[in-house]
This record gives sequence, C-alpha cells and structure tokens, in this order.
Amino acid sequence: MAHQEYKRGTKLIHAGVEPDPTTGAIMTPIYQTSTYVQAAPGDHKGYEYARTQNPTRTALQNALAAIENGKHALCFGSGMAATDAIIRLLVPGDEVIVSNDLYGGTYRIFTKVFAVYGIKFHFIPMDNAANIEQYINDNTKLIWVETPTNPLLNVIDIEAVSNIAKKHGVKTVVDNTFASPYLQNPLDWGADIVMHSATKYLGGHSDVVHGCVIVKDDETEERLRFIQNSCGAVPGPHDCWLILRGIKTLHVRMDRHCENGEKVARFLKTHPKVEKVYWVGFEDHPNHDIAKKQMRGFGGMISFVLKDDNMEAAVNVLKSTKLFALAESLGGVESLIGHPASMTHGSIPREERIKNGLADSLIRLSVGIEDADDLIEDLRQAIG
Repeated sequence: MAHQEYKRGTKLIHAGVEPDPTTGAIMTPIYQTSTYVQAAPGDHKGYEYARTQNPTRTALQNALAAIENGKHALCFGSGMAATDAIIRLLVPGDEVIVSNDLYGGTYRIFTKVFAVYGIKFHFIPMDNAANIEQYINDNTKLIWVETPTNPLLNVIDIEAVSNIAKKHGVKTVVDNTFASPYLQNPLDWGADIVMHSATKYLGGHSDVVHGCVIVKDDETEERLRFIQNSCGAVPGPHDCWLILRGIKTLHVRMDRHCENGEKVARFLKTHPKVEKVYWVGFEDHPNHDIAKKQMRGFGGMISFVLKDDNMEAAVNVLKSTKLFALAESLGGVESLIGHPASMTHGSIPREERIKNGLADSLIRLSVGIEDADDLIEDLRQAIG
C-alpha cells in the first residue's frame, strides 16, 4: 500500500501488511520454519535460511519502516541487540557522543562491552544542543540521543542535534522507545537512525522481547543487514507476529497512555508529600516547547521524588501499590512502578547517577491504560 496517502491510525493498521498470497489470510501467518526448499541451487524465491530472512519478519520490517517514515527496517532479538548492531558500524578509535541521562543497559553495553574494543563514549548533557559541538572531533562518528530520556524525561531537540551532526559529517541515532512512532518520528527531524526496544510500546502487552532499527539510506541499511545476518541476533517469527499485532493498536493505546499520564502527573504534582514530578507535558518542564514541536503528545512515562527523600520512604511506596506492579520494563497496557537506581539503571555507578540527577529515591511510573481514577487512588493510598 502507498502508506503516505493515509493518516497515522490507518497506517498503523495497514502498513506493510498484505493478505497471505496462498490462503488470503488477513493476518500475516507465523512462518515457523528454519529453512526453505529450493527448486534448484540458488532458486529460493527470496528465502533460503531463516536467520537471513523470514516472511513474518519481512512483513514487520515493512510495517516498521512505514510507521517511522523510513525506507528500511531491521528487526533484532531485543532492544539491546539493536543497539549492539548500530555500534558495530564503528571501528576501534571511533568516538560517540551520548546523552548523559539514558537507559542503564545502554550505558552498560557502551562502557563494559564496546569501550574494551577502543570505542570512546562521551556522556554529556544535551538539553542545550549547542553544547554538543565542543565534543565533536575528527574521530566522532555518532551522536546517540534518547528523548524523552530514561528516567528523568529530559527532552532533546532532534532537529538541532541532527543539524550539528550533519555539519560535521556525523550520524545521529535516536532511541525513540519512550515516545513510540505514534508520538514522534525522529527521521522527520533529520535523524539518520532510529532504534526501539519494541518490547515496550510497540509490543504493548509485556509478552515479547524485541528490538528494531529504522533508516532511510540504502548504504546504512546494507551494512546493518550484513551485521544482522552475520551476527544472528534475530527474533523468531512468533515474536515478530506479536509486534505486528501490537502495532495495530498502538494509536488507541498511546492516546490512553497520554490521557492517563496527564491525569496521574497532575495528581502527583499537587500531592503534599511529593517534592518533584518529571513529566514532559508540564509547561515548566525543561524544553517543554521542544517537546511540543517534535512530539504529538506527552506519553505515559512519569518519574517523581518524595519530599521525604530517602530510600525507606520510596521503598514503602514501591511495596504498597496494588495496581501499579513493581517490575522492570514499561509500555505495556498494565501500569508499572519501578526504582531506577536499583533496577533499570543499577549498572550505572551511583556517583554518575547522582551527578546526572537520578536520585536514589526516584520512582518511575509507566502509566497503563486502566481507568485513571483507579490508578490515582492506588497512588494516593500508597503514598499516604
């Protein structure tokens, strides 16, 4: 389908998906096979071995490229596998500039895996894109951006960063997991590579681990496809099918995530025991004007700190919720509560976390699509 002709909700349901040519099945089948019979050597109808290609994965990659307004997409076994593939574009001696507030797993793979091979990472604040330029040198190859960031919801100007990167011949990578393609399309603002932990909002049901990368240019896609096939960190067809299914309801889920997120954030902001709330939609949130420019909504991710800013008070809240489940991850239909310092960001040294504003007592919420009044009541009784 010519997806450019359709609005976002229609595109999410139909992009990249065609009826099965054999049976007419409206839903893409799960091609649960490891290999494909060839009529003669080399005559394989585009499919020869499932690490290289799988029809279910092909349908998902087409859909992902369409909904991120890209040309190519590649799927991986997890968001970390997608991150790993992108950094494998580099060679020893290359340097990467990274936003200093980012997912702990990303920090870990950069500092504990790739730094060992001579790739250098500079972790810097990116709230003012103009500050980035001083860190660029002849060895700089990538600028890695999360926006909104995990877990402090910092907003980074994708267009400004991309313009600086292009000026110096550097590629911009945007981790778009928190926003999802429904709320933000980094390629439209000049980014070169977009990645997702599709485990989160794209899947949307906490039942699959998956990652993806989307690009516009053929040369980058060809290099990433070689890495995808050679290194083999690919998802199975059932996982791809689950992400395809999740994408079809992304727009209706994200609308409710945004609606509930706003109600919960405004409740927390007026709570007498809450010191600070991090939510992109507040007009006094840093770079709120940039979020309004590059996002279509403010999402369901919230972090907050209690006035009684100590671990015991935070743990009491974490243990007391009934609807908000204490768990890793985010972006599912159910609401989750987490403690970044010991969970998602436990791999970042404490001094680094504190320096970047991630307090020991910070609590992170992934606001689901339940009834907002029930979620607010749950937080009210947990906070006390």
